[in-house]
Amino acid sequence: MLDFSSALYLGMRHPAAALAPWSSLSLGQPAALQEPPGAQALAADLAALQGCEAACVLPSTLHLFWDLFGMLAAERLVILVDSGSYAIARWGAERAQALGLPQQVFPSGEMAALRRLVAAWGRQGRRPLILADGYVPGSEHFLPLAGYAALARQGGGYLLLDDTQVLGVAGTQGGGSARLHGLHGESLIVGASLAKGFGVPLAVLAGSRKLLWRFAARSQTRVHASPPSAAVLAAARRALALNAQHGDALRARLADRVAQWRSAMAAAGIACRGGSFPVQRLPGRAHLQPALRAAGVLALAQAGDGPGALTFLLRADQTPGQLEQAMNLLELA
Repeated sequence: MLDFSSALYLGMRHPAAALAPWSSLSLGQPAALQEPPGAQALAADLAALQGCEAACVLPSTLHLFWDLFGMLAAERLVILVDSGSYAIARWGAERAQALGLPQQVFPSGEMAALRRLVAAWGRQGRRPLILADGYVPGSEHFLPLAGYAALARQGGGYLLLDDTQVLGVAGTQGGGSARLHGLHGESLIVGASLAKGFGVPLAVLAGSRKLLWRFAARSQTRVHASPPSAAVLAAARRALALNAQHGDALRARLADRVAQWRSAMAAAGIACRGGSFPVQRLPGRAHLQPALRAAGVLALAQAGDGPGALTFLLRADQTPGQLEQAMNLLELA
């Protein structure tokens, strides 16, 4: 079975035998009392990779966004949500809304609409908390994040990015959206999982030292939930080592696979969305999934307007021949 449903974009996998050993999976203590061994050093390396001042690691983005929005709900903000934002970050925003922050959704990528909302809420004394993804899967282009950041900064608020899709895949050394778009400063907050680009189910919150100090002091999940396990931390350290040694080569190989795919789709006259990103979406072709699966190719059928889309997730560890096999089946369908 050729699997185009896995989002391990760089092809990183971390078998137990490749990881540094550990004596205990957990200390039996919350992170607020005792950080797991190596967690702080790993967080510092992740902050540096993303061009941020500080970071901390958490078990998942669900923990991260639930906790972060709970903290930010104490400020006089308004949550302005890019409509392309992923569900987990939006669940965190719903928590802040339940705690009293107003929320509005604007069309994805529409700077004019966002500018109007920032101005209107500013007249009511509310600073913007702009929530967006580093990349919206299936989009032809990245969002205008530099523009979002400028509006957040001018309004005295924040740009909060869910960078799960981009971290490891784009930006200098795979540093994600902050590096890719030149974003920095106290108004920038980045939450991301390493599960896609780096193949590790671990979340990282990055931003200014001031914000990370506040988060560590007020976090509820660091008190009431278990911290990341020793196995996950070991896998993350290995992922960063692999990234330093081979990351640029893996990203170049991934870019070649995307270019090969898009060139073949264009030659075959098959509509394809996704731009230069490894999430390639074929509108109106979800119905082909059963036939492709029967032929040994696994892709994702996604509901939407009309007949839905068929999505292929490309990876650096796929070969040109494997892509050709899937493309030939699509041409025959």
